[in-house]
Amino acid sequence: MYRKIAGAAGIAALVVGTLFGIASPANAETNPYCSSVTQIGTTGYIKSGGANIASVKQFKGCNKNWAYTYVWESFRNSHGGDWWACSGISTSSGLQDYKCGGNRKAEAWSSGASTLNVCTKAYGQLQWSNGEGYAVSSQRC
Repeated sequence: MYRKIAGAAGIAALVVGTLFGIASPANAETNPYCSSVTQIGTTGYIKSGGANIASVKQFKGCNKNWAYTYVWESFRNSHGGDWWACSGISTSSGLQDYKCGGNRKAEAWSSGASTLNVCTKAYGQLQWSNGEGYAVSSQRC
């Protein structure tokens, strides 16, 4: 009897996890320039009409800071026009390492800023035919 309950609970947990996985944004977070990165700070969210449409994260690795913007699937599926995601590292000196992905690309990585010795935030921007939004991650020093 215990095995049946444990088995059913395990299956239920798997189903619930799968459902939440479908409802939450998937993201690759595979840096094309540095194979070993770690997220630092909290994620920022680009919004449109009160809904999250993209995530902005900061990573460290390979002796650099990296900004990453990921456009959520819900926006990609509902937006038929052109859009561009961009990422950069923000410091007290201004925006560095700003780079945009291609038209309708789901993610944009900055190319790496040598800023580990200063306070930084990841800056992400999403521009589309009739609007734009931006967000920052939390600051890390």
